[in-house]
Parts: sequence; structure tokens; C-alpha cells
Amino acid sequence: MGAMRIGLIGTGRIGTFHAEVLSRHREVGSLVVADTNAARAAQVADRTGSTAAPSVDEVFSWGVDAVVIASATSAHADLISRAARAGLPAFCEKPIALDLKGTLSALTDVEAAGTVLQLGFMRRFDAGYGAARDLVRSGALGRLHTVRAITSDPAPPAPEYLPLSGGLYRDCLVHDFDIMRWVTGREVVEVYATGSDAGPPMFREAGDIDTAAAVLTLDDGTLATATATRCNGAGYDVRMELAGEKDQFAVGLDDRTPITSTEPKGPPRCDNPWPGFLERFAPAYEAELDAFVRVVAGELENPCDGHEALHALRIAEACELSRLEHRPVRLEEIPGGL
Repeated sequence: MGAMRIGLIGTGRIGTFHAEVLSRHREVGSLVVADTNAARAAQVADRTGSTAAPSVDEVFSWGVDAVVIASATSAHADLISRAARAGLPAFCEKPIALDLKGTLSALTDVEAAGTVLQLGFMRRFDAGYGAARDLVRSGALGRLHTVRAITSDPAPPAPEYLPLSGGLYRDCLVHDFDIMRWVTGREVVEVYATGSDAGPPMFREAGDIDTAAAVLTLDDGTLATATATRCNGAGYDVRMELAGEKDQFAVGLDDRTPITSTEPKGPPRCDNPWPGFLERFAPAYEAELDAFVRVVAGELENPCDGHEALHALRIAEACELSRLEHRPVRLEEIPGGL
């Protein structure tokens, strides 16, 4: 394939980042951007030297080779299905949909069309998580017995976003559930989860929680914890600790990790903490798009297909059910298992 033509749908914060990455990619000859807000799409096109389409329809009719979907979550499933029917490879930010029915429907359309769907779980392309995966497989930790995952946002999202987010497990911790499967190579068989809405009132008004914790049992008996909060004033904190009988490793522990030791000889306080996900994972976001371009060019197998999103969503669904019913939930109780 020569220089390819890619359509990008959605020019919000992450879509704008993707436009900048794709517009300078050596294999991308032209980029067509579209958004329900045509003026915003035009601004991004002007800034990246791309072409702004009048609407999403033109992305599918202007002869693109592939589609990158960074639209509002509510539009993901429909756009995935539309790309499949058009025979186009698609990259989509997580999630496919906020419910299992929408996710399964979109995946059915992709399978029927025989097209490629790559999901945007960017942590799979982060150097630290990749190294942790290699260490687990190398036997350097010995028998892995404990995994601890942390995702802490520095500030809550806009109030209007919360009712559309799917809740803390589906919107935030789904990344931890996916990366836990990817790093360990194991499946979650049972969860026990709880959450708190004791923070800003907007969480209670939206029926959501601002802080959550889950205990997950993996299929080999490894125990994992996953915690998340929207209210971590120190900064953006995403880490994973892997403890085995031989050794222990940490992902996300660097000179910008927003945590201060109280020990007299502990590391110094971080003066420049990570402010958010785009800054922390910028290289990973770029790497996942590069992988997609290589998939479209036929140079690489799909590194993260749509079924990976289904697995992670089922774990999130199990956690939500556990929180609501105050009980352990087996993954086999959640529809959509393969």
C-alpha cells in the first residue's frame, strides 16, 4: 500500500492528539477529519494540514483506507458497525459501547464483515507495562501471587460527563482490568467490589461513585486489587505492582509519580507530577496509532482486537454488580463470555 488516506472522526482532546500524530506519520499521505462540531474540525484540520469534511458521512464516501474513531462514546458502536459495513479497518478509543448488548452487536458486525477493529487500550503500548509483561513471562518474579493496580485522576471530570461515562468501573478501571489481563496472561474469575460517593455531590446526583476498590481472583489463584479515584489532588497517578515469590516490580514509579514518602531517607517530593493521561501516556498513544497504520498496511497483526474490550467490560460489569449487591460475583454470571 502506498501513502494511505485515513479518516478521523472526533476532534475533541484525544481526537486532536490523534490528528497531530497521524498528520505527521510517514505512511499517512492524507488525513480527513470530521466532527459533529464542524467548526472544531476545521480548526484541527487547519492546524494539522488536514482536510475537514463537512460531516461524518463524507469520511465514508471520500475513499479513505481506514477510520480512526475518537468521537463521543455514545457514537462508537454505530461508527464501528458503519466502518465494518464499508469494509474499512477501524481503530476506536475504548469503549466499544457502555453496555454488553451494544458491544456484542458491534463485534458481530465486524466479524460478519471480516474487517479489522483495533481498540485503544494505550497502556499495552507503554514501555513500563511492556517490560512488566516480559518479566512475568521470563519467570523473574517466580510464582506471581499479588497484583496491585492504581488509577487516580487529579480532578473530577465535568459534571455533564458523568451520566454519559458509564461509571467509574467502566470508564476508568476498565483500563486496569485490561492491562491486568495483558500483563499477567491470566483471566479474572471472580470479583468483589465496593465504592464511595462521599466526594463532590455531582457523583451522587449522577448515581456514580468517586472512589472504588475491587479484589479480583485470577484463574491461577493470583490475587489482585484495583483502586481508582477521581479526586487525587497530588496529580495523575497510574501504577501497577507485581509481587512474586522471587521479586517485586512496579510500573509507573518515576520522578513524576505524585506520591511523597514520609520516611526520613525516602525519595524527594515530586515537583513536576503528571497532570493527566495525555501527558503520562503520550508515547503510548502515539505507538498504538503507529501499530494501527502498520496493521492497515499489512505489516502487523492486530495487537488489540475488539474482544479484548469485551473481556475488560465484562469485568467492569461484574464489579458494578458486586458493588450494588454487596457480594462476590463470578465472571461466568456476566453474559458475553467466549
